[in-house]
Amino acid sequence: MVDAAADREMLTRQVATSGNAMSAVAVAASSEAMAAYGRLASVAGPSQSAEWVAAWTETHTVDALIATLSAKGRPVLSVTLEVTREGPFRIARFLSGKHANGNFPAVDRTWPATASAAAIETLVGSIRRARPDIDIVAFDRLITEFDGLPNPLLKLASTPSPNVALAVDLDGGFEAVLTRTSGKRKRKRHRSQERKYETVGGARRIVATTEADANTMLDAFFAMKEQRFGAMGIVDVFADASVRTFFRKLFADALQKDPPPFVLHGLEVGGKYRAVTGSSRAGNRLVCEFGAIADDELAFASPGEYLFFDNISEACDQGFDIYDFSVGDEPYKRQWCDVEIQHSDVLVPLTVKGRLYALALKSISRLKSAVKNNARLWAVLKRLRSGVRGKDAPAEED
Repeated sequence: MVDAAADREMLTRQVATSGNAMSAVAVAASSEAMAAYGRLASVAGPSQSAEWVAAWTETHTVDALIATLSAKGRPVLSVTLEVTREGPFRIARFLSGKHANGNFPAVDRTWPATASAAAIETLVGSIRRARPDIDIVAFDRLITEFDGLPNPLLKLASTPSPNVALAVDLDGGFEAVLTRTSGKRKRKRHRSQERKYETVGGARRIVATTEADANTMLDAFFAMKEQRFGAMGIVDVFADASVRTFFRKLFADALQKDPPPFVLHGLEVGGKYRAVTGSSRAGNRLVCEFGAIADDELAFASPGEYLFFDNISEACDQGFDIYDFSVGDEPYKRQWCDVEIQHSDVLVPLTVKGRLYALALKSISRLKSAVKNNARLWAVLKRLRSGVRGKDAPAEED
């Protein structure tokens, strides 16, 4: 929860800047500010949606800030940020850190086409004046467009994010998707997997429709991730209790809406979950925010691949234009994907320290890009990271 004393202090510092008929204000994420944000956030990327923002701030003690840009007194853009310390630097970035991908701010649908760099600079100016302690604002992992709208934050100078995102063009429906992606082989393999599952009691694809469903599915997912990340030598970003509470709340609260903005799918085989995905309904795309498979006796039958087959088919039936696998370039995604999505980072230093930090972040990003674009070096590093020589990293990872 947002600290009440800090909330009052931030509210006393709120300021508005104006110019070219634009004005902006930055305030603490109080209940009033959150209510106003929710009214605007009907068009927003998943991690800036009212549901995501509310769930994160209610399950974490965060220094949250809402900056809103208005045109002639009418709110047209709003971002919710959390302010954290990284060494000697204080940075403002999207809520939920690495869990926030494909970021797009809350906007009035009629405004992004007319957005300008001066307007976004006005927004950033309100943050600088409200919070002079912030060294840098990081709008990272920005998606270029959302539901047909251009991302207004990209009016500022940007650099490519080091991680590519992969997606499937669903134009023409599932049969057309299969035609473009070795469909005959996929169908044959899907039937073969189904026969394997029948020998141990059969497979059942489940959509979480109750809070109990969601909690059971998430329990299985967290256990899968803990095991897999441990084997790969990666820090488990789902391990923190507050992060797990956030996702439980996010998916449980989503069930109160029709259709739910966030949805869990699980593949149960022989009475046990073998694969789980968590997705967001994001405008014209279904985004797979996370996924995992059980590393057990049925891993050889690729339950994740089986679940994605059905998830993508259902996305076509539901009228989505894009099935978005989100950030990460993995072989199991390449089996389906015909679209590469390049996210971008916008770094806006507000202090001298911030300029130094921006240079460091850009250098690190370039290094990551160079490593990940070198297939041989990236494969070696993944093996070293897992501590297992001569063995490939697991084929299906988040």
